Amino acid sequence: MKELFPAKQVNGFVFSLVLTVIAISVYFVDMSYEIGLTILLVTAFIQAGVQLIIFMHAGESKDKGSIYTSLFYAIFIALVTIFGSLLAMVWGYM
Repeated sequence: MKELFPAKQVNGFVFSLVLTVIAISVYFVDMSYEIGLTILLVTAFIQAGVQLIIFMHAGESKDKGSIYTSLFYAIFIALVTIFGSLLAMVWGYM
């Protein structure tokens, strides 16, 4: 019966709830903008990792290397797009 209980998923769900409470507390606690934004970014990336690894089972297949390679490539393309847009539109380099 122990092998039928999804302990990994329950722990991931509880950890996601804790990360959500930490992120919501940024709104209610009086802190500086930089600290609040840092906490939100860190909790968001950790939560994305928890969702990917635990609930989407990214590391449980035989081709996990290609899954992680695709993920890192997608993150790289997203960062290049974001910072390229900031460079051209906000910072005035064209």
